[in-house]
Amino acid sequence: GGSLPNAMRQLTEEETKALFEKLTKYIGRNVKLLIERTDEEYCFRLQKNRVYYVSERLMRLATNVTRVSLMALGTCFGKFTKSGKFRLEITCLDYLAQYAQYKIWVKPSAEMSFLYGNHVLKGGLGRITDATPKNQGVVIFNMADLPLGFGTTAYSTTECRRLDPTAIVCYNQADDGEYLRDEDTLA
Repeated sequence: GGSLPNAMRQLTEEETKALFEKLTKYIGRNVKLLIERTDEEYCFRLQKNRVYYVSERLMRLATNVTRVSLMALGTCFGKFTKSGKFRLEITCLDYLAQYAQYKIWVKPSAEMSFLYGNHVLKGGLGRITDATPKNQGVVIFNMADLPLGFGTTAYSTTECRRLDPTAIVCYNQADDGEYLRDEDTLA
């Protein structure tokens, strides 16, 4: 009988709401583009507190794999904490970058600092999307338009212009350096 602990399942209404609220912070109404795709159908699935973005086709193929053998399926977008909050993980960066409404570009001199887990300082800010609000989810790029991570703005675009070079303009939520720093815990 009962379901196995590592079985993949659909998200509950509460889980879906938490996921979409977090995604909306970074990609706004573009969230619907993740679900309403023209190439093939995709869905979100939960396995061991982690949320995966997976094509329906791949889901059907995975029914041939025993549940015990199935480690993961699709792209991990994040996980639910013990308190029930949803946290996006660096593994979803490619999707956030593709649909981001607000972006920050860091100067080459600030790129490594960001990838070591540090926040973006005014002195390292290359560009920022016009009219970016304070406390807004943004995707951080290098000047060559490669996505490096994502974060939350500490100030609006207008406020950034008046800041001291050492002021934090964006809080680092996740960066590509995590693949090295946290390789044992990333899905």
